Amino acid sequence: MQYLLTLYSDETGWNKMTPEQQKQGYAAYMSYTEALKSAGAYVGSNRLRPTATATTLRTTNGKTQVLDGPYADSKEQLGGYFLIDVPDLDAAISWAGRCPGVQHGIVEVRAIWGM
Repeated sequence: MQYLLTLYSDETGWNKMTPEQQKQGYAAYMSYTEALKSAGAYVGSNRLRPTATATTLRTTNGKTQVLDGPYADSKEQLGGYFLIDVPDLDAAISWAGRCPGVQHGIVEVRAIWGM
């Protein structure tokens, strides 16, 4: 079954890190990705650009509005994701707990609802 691990954190945190901390953080994510691949659980992943680059669409009274920026202000922003394929929710939770993102933010686990 496929699960989406969405990673939320303070998107300004990366720029506050030293180059060495950034290097260690990058290495942690690469190691995590390799572990997912080795286990045959990896489907895909990517980072997202900062929320300031977002465009939001909303329909009000039948008219679509296009707005610059994110829909909601919050302490943490959606920064990336991992799409994994594992046997069950327990396995997905186990992988989410190993994700480096859980050390500095939130990792949400959601089952994919196939269409």
